[in-house]
Amino acid sequence: MLDDTPDSPDWWLLRLGRKMRKRERRLDEWWRYYRGRPPLPELPSNAQQAFIDFQRKSRTNFCGLIANASVHRLNALGVTGPDGEPDDRASRWWQQNRLDSRQKLVWRAAMSQSLGYMLVGEHPTRTEDNGRPSPLITVEHPRECIVETDPETGEPYVGLKAWHNDVDGHGYAVVLFDDVRFPYRTTERCGKRLPWGPDSWQWIGGDQGEPHDLGMLPLVEFARMPDLGEDPEPEFAGVLDIQDRLNMGILNRMATSRNSGFPQKWIKGHKFAKRRDPETGITVVEQPFIPGPGVVWASEGEQAQFGQLSATDLSGFLKEHESDVRDMLILSQTPAYYYAGQLVNIAADTIGALDILHVAKIREHIAAFGEGLETVMALCAAQAGVPEDYTEAEVRWANPAHASLAVKADAATKLKSIGYPLDVIAEEMGESPARVRRITAGAASQALLAASLLPAPGAAPTAGNLPDDDTDGGVLDG
Repeated sequence: MLDDTPDSPDWWLLRLGRKMRKRERRLDEWWRYYRGRPPLPELPSNAQQAFIDFQRKSRTNFCGLIANASVHRLNALGVTGPDGEPDDRASRWWQQNRLDSRQKLVWRAAMSQSLGYMLVGEHPTRTEDNGRPSPLITVEHPRECIVETDPETGEPYVGLKAWHNDVDGHGYAVVLFDDVRFPYRTTERCGKRLPWGPDSWQWIGGDQGEPHDLGMLPLVEFARMPDLGEDPEPEFAGVLDIQDRLNMGILNRMATSRNSGFPQKWIKGHKFAKRRDPETGITVVEQPFIPGPGVVWASEGEQAQFGQLSATDLSGFLKEHESDVRDMLILSQTPAYYYAGQLVNIAADTIGALDILHVAKIREHIAAFGEGLETVMALCAAQAGVPEDYTEAEVRWANPAHASLAVKADAATKLKSIGYPLDVIAEEMGESPARVRRITAGAASQALLAASLLPAPGAAPTAGNLPDDDTDGGVLDG
């Protein structure tokens, strides 16, 4: 049985594991909204079960659009040193761990599930020049990781990574501190939903755990814009009610459209034949008027009249739908052109104006996530045995504001004309640190080659630098 002494590794295992399980229900709900599978719109109590399929078709996924609109604008290009110059080590770690693509997994988890994680550890096969294992960066899901912060400093204090092994059927967990790890395994085989009772886990490490010399918690949390004193929420948390309202409006429109697709017909002045059902004794009216493409309806009644009810006007439903979509995009600070509507042939200035709130939100994400990436690089340096402090490094991000190549080129020309150096201009163009170095090196080599082809000052003319015409009228001396 585990030790329930406060602040012991066993106590932290159970505490963090139960907290992680407690938030699973909210994570499941947010994930369903993100994937476009929110609860079905409600129906009247007498609705038939066959209408369930009709309900499913009414769901339209705007939550996924809102989350991915932010993910598309979040692109970290790399890490530089404190002096702003490209750092070879950081670039190598970045490329070895494929962060150009894997970072998107973290941003998408944060936008759709409120949290994403990166875990830094030892690479199983790769080593550094000094013989230490190279850093391994893995991206982690909030279903398997959680971090507890110090209530006094707000700094991460202890973390938990817990997962289910499909091969042997056991659950595994590691309680993480800034200097030691404590591994556990479930006492019995279990499902993907891990148990968190004191008898469910057993210690599988040494007496003192597994020490490490990283000097900080190796699990880095990327929280999506948390309010002070509140838990973070996904990008679409503020518009879930509107998403439900949208689905209900679509269901109502579909139901109305379906019923209007078969307009109700009426007849008066016709005498219908009646018969009694021998089994139930109920009088049944015979219906001779059956719709069909080759059918002619006729009645012997002298005053018989036929007609049909008018079709339902659906324009009100469409206007309501457009209004709800606009509200959803405005409240989530997503550009309106993601739902084009009446926007036709809009100019670049209009797009920039529609982007203002969205870009401001993305820059807030960049400020928060950049701090996390700096911590990840600092952990990589500690793992590799490098003395540099990467918490003072700078994370380069692509400009979240969309601009055409012509606009970028015009801005670069103007920056050059007022004296900006080429490397700064390349950064403004959104180039990665490696590309900036390549651009500046290429420009320097071209300038050196051009200078070598110029004649030296005061040197005698040679066959390669004779003037086109001479002062002797075309007659050479000697």
